[in-house]
Amino acid sequence: MDRKSFLKRSAAAAAALAAAPALGATSKNTAEEMAPHVGFNHLPIKEIKTMNTVFHPANSRGHADHGWLKTYHSFSFAQYYNPERMHFGVLRVLNDDTIAGGTGFGRHPHDNMEIITIPLEGALEHQDSMGNKAVITAGEVQVMTAGSGIQHSEYNAHKDQTGRFLQIWAFPRAPNLTPRYDQKKFEPAGMQNQWQLLVSPNPEDSGVWVNQDLWFHQTQLEAGKNLSYRLQKPGNGLYLFMIEGEAQVAQQKLQRRDALGMWDTSEFQIQADQNSHVLLMEIPMR
Repeated sequence: MDRKSFLKRSAAAAAALAAAPALGATSKNTAEEMAPHVGFNHLPIKEIKTMNTVFHPANSRGHADHGWLKTYHSFSFAQYYNPERMHFGVLRVLNDDTIAGGTGFGRHPHDNMEIITIPLEGALEHQDSMGNKAVITAGEVQVMTAGSGIQHSEYNAHKDQTGRFLQIWAFPRAPNLTPRYDQKKFEPAGMQNQWQLLVSPNPEDSGVWVNQDLWFHQTQLEAGKNLSYRLQKPGNGLYLFMIEGEAQVAQQKLQRRDALGMWDTSEFQIQADQNSHVLLMEIPMR
């Protein structure tokens, strides 16, 4: 997809986003447009047996300031377009959102995406066309299968407090699935110097489940500690996002909001230089 086509398809969504608090924005993702291209960024190379990596420093992300919403885009989104940052395997969107009190995203549609929301600070009120109404807070994870089509709204649940949230989209394993919603609270002790499972494809696991072979884990790793991880599914890649702190991974120094993509590997190790909060996403690469 060239820049002209991308901007044309994004213009309506971007305009609606800017007006969302006042007008109840309408926007729609473009899973059907992007699906044929999944894997063309950072494909695993079968002939190479050593780990490949791509470093995404925090200051390389796209940024938009809508007043009520300040957001950073790890991958091309709305008016931010970078042909080298369309996605990482099936990971299509990683937005780092700061939402002013009492504002948010008006009712808008989605389809054919697995949407994962991780609150970092504050509370987010969700309502959708399936009849769900819920508030998620820091320490919880929300998942939504947009599938054959859904409408929802998301607002900062506090009038006088800023909220900070990670909004993550991944392509599903099949189109037009039945829409569904779920959320779960996780105990902080479960991520102290160990990987805490947040999201998986298995309903029987301890996390919430999605319709894709991806696994999300988090850890609060103390300075001087190290932690290893082995892939759940051979051939998957890894996208590590430093929420807070500083650490070393694959000879790469990572600081707050830096990210590192890894593929052609079955395991890796992280060494914390400072107390660090880390989100690890294991992602199908095609």
